[in-house]
Amino acid sequence: MPQISWDDGTAYDLFVSLFVLHQPTLFGLRPSWAAGVRSRIPAAQRDVLENVQSFLPVPLSWLYLLPAEAKTTAGALYALAQLPAAERLPSLLITADTSIEAINVLQRVALRQTWSSAEQEVLRAALNQRGIQTRPGTLNNVCQAWSDLSAAGEKYLQALTTYYQVFFEEEEARIRPALHSAREEAEDLAHELALEELLEELSNGVHFDVAHSVKEIVLVPSYWASPLVFYNQVGPETLLVAFSRRTASQGLVPGDAVPIGLVEAMKAAADPTRLRILRYLAEGPLTPSQLSRRLRLRPPTVTHHLNTLRLAGLVEIIIHAEGERGYAVHSEGLQRALSHLNEFVQPTKR
Repeated sequence: MPQISWDDGTAYDLFVSLFVLHQPTLFGLRPSWAAGVRSRIPAAQRDVLENVQSFLPVPLSWLYLLPAEAKTTAGALYALAQLPAAERLPSLLITADTSIEAINVLQRVALRQTWSSAEQEVLRAALNQRGIQTRPGTLNNVCQAWSDLSAAGEKYLQALTTYYQVFFEEEEARIRPALHSAREEAEDLAHELALEELLEELSNGVHFDVAHSVKEIVLVPSYWASPLVFYNQVGPETLLVAFSRRTASQGLVPGDAVPIGLVEAMKAAADPTRLRILRYLAEGPLTPSQLSRRLRLRPPTVTHHLNTLRLAGLVEIIIHAEGERGYAVHSEGLQRALSHLNEFVQPTKR
């Protein structure tokens, strides 16, 4: 059975928040609000962040290996600044599980400053394996960055520093108490629940079969990760999971009157296809391809509906060691949504 250890630091949320702000719909965040935050950054630096965020996952491995005192946002920025400019993006993107083929492609691009479509396909596969869905321009962005790593690394650090100054410095102070409470609550749960139950609870419905193939699981509280979860192997036998314990009454947008989780649950349920998916999954776990055959829909359409249900907390994911994903109804999520609806619409008793 893997050993549980803990890590924390606001530097994790610096990078998680950037990921969320550039893919707001995945996290139930209003795109207009996310665009408003990004608009605080000068246009040239905003473009730099947008290009890099198209291919950069949350650099969990790099953050985990920082000294404890460097895991504040200021500490992480300082650590990044101490690296030669040409090493900054490689340090954040390349991890122990990056394929040798992808690393070789990046090295050739850096040397030749040109690339082929075949080489881009290698990079596409590597990014998809890390959970980054490539969009138009993503592969050109990574190749452009690698063709001049010194310039790209310098521009990225400048843009990241500006983002901290115009937004995240204040946000860091706001979320720090919540991160402290989240770790305390999770540590209490670790004394009460078996490992699989603990991971499912902290991840809002993800089953990690891969947990049986590692010796250590590092748990990291994150405010911005909710309602999803970030994870990666940060060593040959170490899995890091960044979880969120943000409650329904807490939100990324200060002052939101309606709990975003309730809104997402009701939107997800207000679709005949998604209701049919829930009905099928109530009978037992299924893969997207199995659901596709039952629903007679294209696999991308089924995946879109599953992502919506996952965002709303109505289905749970089963991640097998070989990478295959299955889905099942998240019974606790259904009950939670009904409870939140009742609490919100019921008049306060005096």
